[in-house]
Amino acid sequence: MPTITVRLDDDTREALQQRADAERVTVSDFVRDLIREQVVKVRADDDATSEVPVPESLSLHDRRTLSLLHRILARVLPEDANDVDGDAAYQLERAEVLEKGYTQEYWVEFAGISAELSNRDCKRVMDILDMFRIARYSLSELEKAGKPAGEELVEDLRFGGFDHNDPLEGQMADYVRHLVANDRWSEQVDFINGPTGGNSHSPTLERYLRMLAEYRRIRAGRPWSGRRDAYLLSVDELMAVAAAQTHPDNR
Repeated sequence: MPTITVRLDDDTREALQQRADAERVTVSDFVRDLIREQVVKVRADDDATSEVPVPESLSLHDRRTLSLLHRILARVLPEDANDVDGDAAYQLERAEVLEKGYTQEYWVEFAGISAELSNRDCKRVMDILDMFRIARYSLSELEKAGKPAGEELVEDLRFGGFDHNDPLEGQMADYVRHLVANDRWSEQVDFINGPTGGNSHSPTLERYLRMLAEYRRIRAGRPWSGRRDAYLLSVDELMAVAAAQTHPDNR
């Protein structure tokens, strides 16, 4: 069995000895049990079940505020309530947990709350949607001008969603749904509400970022303009954006 050496001051060493003596075990056994308590899971539900790290403690102010909210809900819920808010008894139970300070039960307060999608990743989502919007409008204008692009190019430049099984892409997919539901990038509404629900079923972010880098390169070479048609892409530019989705090693 491996040995770990820990340096302690005299007072801590004496306190450990007293605790070990009280338990009628050696100091080594006492410390070993403390370590096991921290690193060895006993129950499958030992890990927090919310999607964000649960705080180990809450301030008195936060506990009091949350407790009062639960007690208010207990008073206003219908007697036959049985939805996500539970019933009055459940709300009173949650209030008691907070008032008594049962920290192991705090995770319930945070269940269903996702980790934040960073400002950078939110902007990435919007930039990706903008890129596909411009590609869509560009293809439409080319068709109106009697210069339709091939079906393969049209398909390559169609937004395919994000992978719902990937933690980051899953959050991005939720953000897309939020944006579309609020009438932003509404051209994607049929796709988001369609059979796939906006799920690509495979990772797409790296591919989109390569396409976005090429799209930015094209945009950087143009002077700023408030006219929408100033951002329309030519067939060659559309092909360059579509080609960027393939990793350089596979080209």
